[in-house]
Amino acid sequence: MDLETIIGLEVHAQMNTKTKMFCACDNDAWGKAPNTTVCPVCMGHPGTLPVPNKAVIEKAVRSSKALQCTVNKHSHFDRKNYFYPDLPTGYQISQYKFPLASHGIVKFSITDPKTNASEPSECRIHRLHIENDAGKLTHTAVGSLCDYNRAGTPLMEIVTEPDLRSSKAASAFVEELRRILINVGSSEADMFKGMMRFDASISLRPKGETKLYPRVEIKNLNSFKSLEKALNYQERVLRKLWEEGKAPTGEVTVGWIDDEEKTQMLRDKESAADYRYFPEPDIPPLELSDAFIESVTAAMAKLPSEMKAEYTASGLTQAEATMLVDSEPLRIRFDSVNTVFKDAKRASSIILTQLPGFLTKHGKTLSDAPSAEALSELAEAMKSGKISNNAGKDVLEKMVVTGTSAAAIIKAEGMGQVSDDATLKKLVEDAVKANPEAIESYKKGKTQALGAIVGAIMKQTKGQADAKRVNELVLAVI
Repeated sequence: MDLETIIGLEVHAQMNTKTKMFCACDNDAWGKAPNTTVCPVCMGHPGTLPVPNKAVIEKAVRSSKALQCTVNKHSHFDRKNYFYPDLPTGYQISQYKFPLASHGIVKFSITDPKTNASEPSECRIHRLHIENDAGKLTHTAVGSLCDYNRAGTPLMEIVTEPDLRSSKAASAFVEELRRILINVGSSEADMFKGMMRFDASISLRPKGETKLYPRVEIKNLNSFKSLEKALNYQERVLRKLWEEGKAPTGEVTVGWIDDEEKTQMLRDKESAADYRYFPEPDIPPLELSDAFIESVTAAMAKLPSEMKAEYTASGLTQAEATMLVDSEPLRIRFDSVNTVFKDAKRASSIILTQLPGFLTKHGKTLSDAPSAEALSELAEAMKSGKISNNAGKDVLEKMVVTGTSAAAIIKAEGMGQVSDDATLKKLVEDAVKANPEAIESYKKGKTQALGAIVGAIMKQTKGQADAKRVNELVLAVI
């Protein structure tokens, strides 16, 4: 049977506000002692009232616009009731029928790692809503411990349509989604710290059919690799069932066991009725004006896909463009150097090849790298002819090692390029006289013989002569 894979995702992204969703507690729980960034509000004490964080609304609106969603002027919060030990209130304040935003789309590329060829794709966004997170459970031999530091952390839940057709497509989509959320400044999306998590739903259907069959939901995947592996595993399980004539008749929820690389049955899939949604009585509806939405989204940066298109149009490869889009520090330095050179490949050689190489060689990180301004100064010295390209490479390494400016290194090392004609003409005349055999060979048609003369001059000047001008003067003399 020829079966088609149907995948939809729910992505939870932790928002990078200073304070939590409904209280003034520190929103950064990473590395903090358990239960130290909590208060009566996020602990759900009786009589406390939640107050929505304005920064959460602003960041969620920007994210919605970046995902090309319609921001709903009217939305409201709902109570989603479920009873987990790390959910102190016994309910989550979320959004159900009236989410903040809906009906968006994300365009992305699926790249073949073997050929580096990219295939364009897209996935529709069903909705984006905001909610507060639960705490964290730590299981020990003697019992389970609750850390409520994360309780109340603001989350965006981004729900896709079932548009993805492979684990590779799902992974490529969430990579692009992560870029977008970081780009608009709404989330750090640090997956090591659990700031971005996925629930993936997968089902199969005979090719040619349009109806959806019961799905399997895979909970709490926290890396691109685990997302791909879990989907691939569950697809194999489902294919086997279909081949045996046992296609699923009901929806179930499973958990991914990373160490064993398999899923484990958790429960039947919950429905909206199980959560007993009802409007949150302590928070009035959100009414967003056109003026508010415009003020929040007016100064948004370009989307990662737009930046990538501009970089590739300038001559960079997909891989080089992706490196720049994924790293703002690299991107800022590249743009600064490219503004001087107006040559993307030349700027790429310095920023994406030489600079990372020197940082690795000397045990440094990008945070230790010369600033964009310092690198721009180096580029100016190279473009003006003050130093050669080879000398520029040496200066860059010394900048990485010492933190000194390009100008100071060039002056201290006496690395200024010899470019005045009087000096160069004398060097050329001496080199021509000293290499009569090379001149004779050149006149007989061996053009490479000219390199011996130019090379002798470059060696004599320790690479500081203007090679292009030397070449011109040699040709003029012979």
